[in-house]
Order: sequence, then C-alpha cells, then structure tokens
Amino acid sequence: MNFAPVEDARSFLQDNPDIDMVELFILDANGVPRGKLLHREELLAVYESGRPLPSTILGLSLHGEDVEDSGLVWDVGDIDCRAYPLAGSLVRLPWRRIPTAAVQVSMHPSEGLPAAVADPRHLLVRVIDQLKADGYHPVMACELEFYLLDQQRDANGRPQPARDSDGQRPRSTQVYGLRELEQIEPFLADLYAACKQQGIPARTAISEYAPGQVEITLEHGEALAAMDQAVRYKRLVKAVAHQHGMQACFMAKPFDDIAGTGMHMHVSLADAAGHNLFASDDPAGTPLLRLAVGGMLASLLDSLLLFCPNANSYRRFQANSYAPLAPTWGVDNRTVSLRVPGGPAHTRHLEHRICGADANPYLAAAAILAGIHRGIREQIDPGEPVTGNGYAQAKTLLPTDWLTSLEALENSAWARDALGEEFLRVYLAIKRAEYRQFMGEVGEQDWRWYLTHA
Repeated sequence: MNFAPVEDARSFLQDNPDIDMVELFILDANGVPRGKLLHREELLAVYESGRPLPSTILGLSLHGEDVEDSGLVWDVGDIDCRAYPLAGSLVRLPWRRIPTAAVQVSMHPSEGLPAAVADPRHLLVRVIDQLKADGYHPVMACELEFYLLDQQRDANGRPQPARDSDGQRPRSTQVYGLRELEQIEPFLADLYAACKQQGIPARTAISEYAPGQVEITLEHGEALAAMDQAVRYKRLVKAVAHQHGMQACFMAKPFDDIAGTGMHMHVSLADAAGHNLFASDDPAGTPLLRLAVGGMLASLLDSLLLFCPNANSYRRFQANSYAPLAPTWGVDNRTVSLRVPGGPAHTRHLEHRICGADANPYLAAAAILAGIHRGIREQIDPGEPVTGNGYAQAKTLLPTDWLTSLEALENSAWARDALGEEFLRVYLAIKRAEYRQFMGEVGEQDWRWYLTHA
C-alpha cells in the first residue's frame, strides 16, 4: 500500500501557510467520500500514526445508514480502524472560503481491520498485484459523463439543465457542439484550472448526447493512479459546478427520454518496461487482447453489479442509445459493450462501455482487470468481433434489473475467488439492504401508474 511519508505533509504545510482546515476522506463501497474535517495542526499526526475511523464508515448504505448485516456494526462494536494518507493526495481546495486542503486516506491492511476488508481501493490493489505477479502491468483511463443541472427544480419538482452563460437553458442534443462548450466556458475554465492545481490530467471536453451533458477525458496511466484521479476528479467536478450555481449529476439515467451517463474505462496491459502488450498493426489487436476480451465477456454477468450498482443504473440500457445491451465486442464499433478503438498500433487498447457514471471507479476497475486476468489464465476465446449494428445482432441481452445482477454476483464462484469472500460479504450486505429499502418505498411513479387504475 502506497501510504505517504510525513515529509509530504511538512512540505505542503510549509508551502501553504494559509491553510486552516484539512478535509480527510475515504471512499466507501458506493463511491461516496466520507470522513472528517480537521484543523491544520492535526495533519502531521495523521501522517505519522494514521487517523482512527469507525468500522461502520465502510459498511454504510448510499444514504449513510448502518447496514447491520455487513458485520462492521454491532458484531465488532463499531471499533476504530486506522487509516493513513495516500501519496500525492494532499491538495488545496481552491473553491472553499476557508483555506482548506483535502487528503485521501485508505485503511491500513492490519491496523485498519476489520474495515480494511471492505475498502474498495484495497480490492483494486490486490487485483493489480495479481496481474503484476504474472508480468502484466495494467494501464487505464477513465471517461466520465455528467449533466450540468440547475440547482433549482422545474415547476413539477424535476431536475432541469442549468442555464448557459447567455441565461438560456439548453433544449437540443447538439452532440459534439462547440457552441455548447463555449456557453459553459466559465465552468470549464475553473474546472481545468482546478484539475491542473490538483495534478489531475483532464484532457478533451465533449458536448455529449443530451442537453447539458458533458464528457471530459482523463489521460491514461498506471491503473491505480488513474482510478485515484477519477475519484478526485468526480469530487472536483461537483465542487466547481456548485461554485457556479449548478449541480453536476453523475446519476446513470436522470431523465427517461434522453441519454444516460456512462463511465467508459480504457484499459491495456504493458510489460515491466512499459511496452503495450496489446499493440498491433491489426485493428483487432494481439492474441493477448482477444484473451482479455474473452475473460471480460465470460465474467460480465457475474460482475455487472459492480458496473451498474443501483436500481437506476439499469434504466440506461435502452436500444440505440449508445449504452451497451449485450455481451459483445467489436473493432471501432460503438454499438457493442467492449470496443477496440481505432488509432496507431502502439495505442491499441480496449474500451469498456458498460459502467454507469454512478459506479465506484475502484470496484469497476477491479472487476474489469479480474476479468482480463481470467481470460488470460483460462485462454478464453471471445469469438469473432461484431461488425455493423451490434444492437440488431445481440443474441443474449444483459439483465435490465438490479436484483438479477445482485444474485449473479452473490452466486458467482468466480467472483468469490477473484474479489474475495470478505469483501463480497460486506458489499452484498450493503446492496441487499439498499434493494429492500428501495423496493419498500412508495413514490410518485407508483401513484401515477396504480392509484386510479389498479
């Protein structure tokens, strides 16, 4: 585990004498940052001896409620578990009125028990280490789509796109529209500046397939570092949007009649010297790339809950929506789940198009890489790539409901071996609790459908 030395904190405090507060956070299973707000004088102690956090912090539902079946509540007396700062994560938060920094922590493998078994970042580290032991060094990048919404709801109480710099509310799709990006230039300028200050390699911005929808690409790099950056970037987008009077929404399907939001994961394998093992003049890549595809397809149903973790996630799966519907792969084809993008031979890689933007980057990356490793170990042939319309050629469809995915992960012998019994016990307990609560809640849709007509 790459914990940070105390010298990092000393140097930061020396270079930033105005910092008064430090936001300490850890990412839970749902990808929600949770933690504490510390005073400046408390920071060095965190680096020297860690910070105690309650075991329940990694056993909470999406609403921040204890999940008793997680084993991290009464069974262990909500014991304190020590977390330590991650290298390179101590940064300024330029949008805060009080001069404030943030530092990301992770549970110590031994001092952080029992909560350490549920730390999503630990799972990714373990999967990466297993690949590296066989000579494969994963390289990844993340594309996160999001909506810029008004902080005020419409007359019916529903979310609506934020007004642009002309005071207008976008109404048309205008995918790849440059004017749409120009109209949110003040937000983008502050976002790119904050990314630069925090060392997050934000690159291409695109106006996506719905009014107010944006995608910004992060640069590829070592898999763990890339997911650390995705986690911090998501927090940064929300904060900068709020500063501009908007809400950045990463919900998988916030509107029923326009596109959902995805998190496309780009992945390749390198050798110890950094050479791309998928590089090939063949647009379909190397035999190793095909095995990686085979493993990802074979593991797709078992790991779908990690890619699509919430009830709303499955509303995104609709035909001809640029969201995948089937366990398919293809070359430079956006109608499939696993795409081999075009480009020069040395850039050959896979684009995993299944995750919603609501997925936890650590867990999604762990499942992707574990699937790749399975394909290599078991020599799984993915079959021929799909050409043409992948929607029309789909023979087996992905589940479009939460419970099916939950049960698939729960019953998967492969997942227990690849992801670990202890992690799955906690994660599935959380998701079971959320499922029961969601299904027990009666709301506007029920009244609209059944109040009069049932």
